[in-house]
Amino acid sequence: MNHLNELLETAKTELRPVIAVAGVKGSELFHAVKVALELKLATFHIFGTLSEISRFHRETGLDSDFASIKAYPVENGSAASAAVRHIKSGHAHILMKGDVSTKEMLQAVLDREHGLRQEKLLSHVAVFDVPGREKPVILTDAAINISPDLTDKVRIAAHAVDIGHTLGIKCPKVAAIAPVDVINEAIPSTLDAAKLAEMQEKGEITGCLVGGPISFDNAISPETARQKGVASKVAGCSDILLVPSIEAGNALYKAFVFFARAKVAAVVCGASVPIVLPSRADCWESKLYSIALAIIIFGKNRDRSDKNAANSCNQSKG
Repeated sequence: MNHLNELLETAKTELRPVIAVAGVKGSELFHAVKVALELKLATFHIFGTLSEISRFHRETGLDSDFASIKAYPVENGSAASAAVRHIKSGHAHILMKGDVSTKEMLQAVLDREHGLRQEKLLSHVAVFDVPGREKPVILTDAAINISPDLTDKVRIAAHAVDIGHTLGIKCPKVAAIAPVDVINEAIPSTLDAAKLAEMQEKGEITGCLVGGPISFDNAISPETARQKGVASKVAGCSDILLVPSIEAGNALYKAFVFFARAKVAAVVCGASVPIVLPSRADCWESKLYSIALAIIIFGKNRDRSDKNAANSCNQSKG
């Protein structure tokens, strides 16, 4: 895949999963949902106040009688919690953040009784289509893990690598980002980056190449890496930028969007279902691409589950 618009064609399948949207406010969200419906990518169950739902119907021209839309008013309580419970009960397949905060969304997802946690760690993966670049760049983690330790970074990298494979990148090149390209005892991110690269060399991290520590410019610019004599195996050709903290990730995310005018597809990995988690400020195209990426992940996970079930059945017969 070279550009995010290619996701839309790949997401067009007979699956047409149900997406539960928590909070329905904002024209960008309305437009993304409407285009997704026109492309027949999915059906939507929307959760919000009556006034929000009425505005959605008014601005999109779609009402609850439309076969691919169902509305669930939430006047008291959290739209995020209602959407998560809806999925937990088997009525939807994908969760999408609408006009709710990331904190509210994650609290509902991580609820011990009604939540969607599957792994110990969730992480945010954002795929950017940056004007002037021939291929997308994946950034992680810009939204969830504040100051991940080495163990966390291994799992965060694994989630991003899995997304890379989903996008057709056979062996993603992971840049463990740090301020400098050498180990500095005073900069903890360089120590973790070097350890991650060492773990990949030893086969403890698989399915990718890991280089680090490496600075952002050397990770993405072949010319800069040549000028500085950086010999890393990911220098100038990184597919995945693994940042050391949420501060670095959040700043890069917003710089890509507001300075570079990049489009983005953003999801959360590690839950029992794909979670669409764009920024509320993202444009409708980015929200649409996020929906498409989540649908593709859903299809891949379902195929994997079907294969595992078939293998289990065959083994029992044997």
